Amino acid sequence: MSDATTDGPTSPGTSPGTPPGVIPAPRSVRESDRPGVPLDADTTLWAGPGTGTTERWLRLTLGAALGLSLPPAPGNTAVAENAGGAAENAPGTESAAGAENAPNTVRLRIDETLRPEAYVLDADAERGIEIRGGSGAGVFWGAQTLRQLIGPEAFRRAPVRPGVTYAVPNRTIEDAPRFGWRGLMLDVSRHFMPKDGVLRQLDLMAAHKLNVFHFHLTDDQGWRIEIKRYPKLTETGSWRARTKFGHRASPHWEEKPHGGFYTQDDIREIVAYAAERHIAVVPEIDIPGHSQAAIAAYPELGNTDVIDTHSLSVWDTWGVSKNVLAPTDNALRFYEGVFEELLDLFPSEFIHVGGDECAKDQWKASPAAQARITELGLVDEDGLQSWFIRHFDTWLSARGRRLIGWDEILEGGLAPGAAVSSWRGYQGGITAARAGHDVVMCPEQQVYLDHRQAEGPDEPVPIGFVRTLEDVYRFEPVPPELTPAQARHVLGTQANLWTEVMEDRARVDYQAFPRLVAFAEVAWSALPPPAERDFADFEERMTAHYARLDALGVAYRPPAGPLPWQRRPGVLGRPIEGPPPNV
Repeated sequence: MSDATTDGPTSPGTSPGTPPGVIPAPRSVRESDRPGVPLDADTTLWAGPGTGTTERWLRLTLGAALGLSLPPAPGNTAVAENAGGAAENAPGTESAAGAENAPNTVRLRIDETLRPEAYVLDADAERGIEIRGGSGAGVFWGAQTLRQLIGPEAFRRAPVRPGVTYAVPNRTIEDAPRFGWRGLMLDVSRHFMPKDGVLRQLDLMAAHKLNVFHFHLTDDQGWRIEIKRYPKLTETGSWRARTKFGHRASPHWEEKPHGGFYTQDDIREIVAYAAERHIAVVPEIDIPGHSQAAIAAYPELGNTDVIDTHSLSVWDTWGVSKNVLAPTDNALRFYEGVFEELLDLFPSEFIHVGGDECAKDQWKASPAAQARITELGLVDEDGLQSWFIRHFDTWLSARGRRLIGWDEILEGGLAPGAAVSSWRGYQGGITAARAGHDVVMCPEQQVYLDHRQAEGPDEPVPIGFVRTLEDVYRFEPVPPELTPAQARHVLGTQANLWTEVMEDRARVDYQAFPRLVAFAEVAWSALPPPAERDFADFEERMTAHYARLDALGVAYRPPAGPLPWQRRPGVLGRPIEGPPPNV
């Protein structure tokens, strides 16, 4: 590819070097043999209206890494807060004209002729560096590309080579994403990730141009968000007495309490931090299944006529709990209260309600649930689950939000207006798209990153199918069965990190990287069909990208296999042999 090299650090006055290519792969790169653009103590920053988030990011992140202050260019105004709270530049009479030909200025501009997330990065020794974006997001993604062009030192938090001048190669890069939804789901219910780890995940997402953070906040094993009107959700529901270590068939236990939760101010901070990086945070509150932690906190939410719900505790093992919400008006009102507080915290268009793996055993045995089925004129328990989901679809729609759920919400009839996260394979997404519903493709057989990365015996707690770096790179989010009109309902794609066997941040890093890098390219870049993709080129670019991950402190899986401390000898997993089915 034409962007296979970039410049690296040089001593003042020396020629540019030959650093690595960009990931995700841009749509167009025009190269020049002319000298690179220096970044040094004299480099200034010009930020036009609407580019305030990138201006701050460049100073706080890139400036800190390289030891540069990046002062405002002459005539540039200060950043002001707009009425909605998003930081933008105050309009003024100034223009880029004064800095147009400054050779040592980085210029940020909105260009409304571009698509919203598209950008053009132009680096020229005589004109400096200009990033134009169709929106603030486009400018920000262009800044991520600039960071890669500088070299791995740009990914550190403080200078490692003071006094060195960094040169950006002469390039014109034109780029735009394939999908508007480029997501990562993080499960913090099975194993809690403290706030600083979540903020770090957002930084890693931004570095790879991922823009939707699906925040899985509740499950049988823990409730992770403060709800002020229901304090027991965190007092009781946020911790468990012990934890299964490995697959649920493993004999090992970690015999100590595990837990944690995010206060509402923590959530506000996370959402604001994400917004500064043009990442939408989509919260998930699971209903009506995966609710044992909530029932342990408020026993009246469960099916009290078939089980002593007061005896339940937060679940300490893995799998699908049979303890689900009772189909009562009380449960509806309770969760309406939860969602009311949630909507105040999360401005996202979509709210995820789970809807997956709802065991129907208790409803089948419950006289109250059966009476509700009759009262509502439903056919069976699948209809009861659909009734649950439809209620909140209507409730959220009335408040200007959209419901999204796992593809089980198709059972018993798809809720009008709902979108689907297609996880059990492609089929749920195909069915939903054909019915005119929006879809996020995240089939477990392809992009569940908790699945193992190799067949070797050293792979820690091996779960599921083998999904190599190349397998993820050849993943195609849009099924060929869809017509072009139906395919337009595919909002994008998402990789999922379920943390049953990821007990800490290092294990999350290991399972996510480097495969999340390949996924990011699939989600962003206009790649050819899977069989025609140039994986050798991607591997070559990855050799340089590993140095960036090293600088970021990512505990990724090395290409040669796990390091000794990344292994979990003797801890039982659940490997599935053979290739995954294409379902």
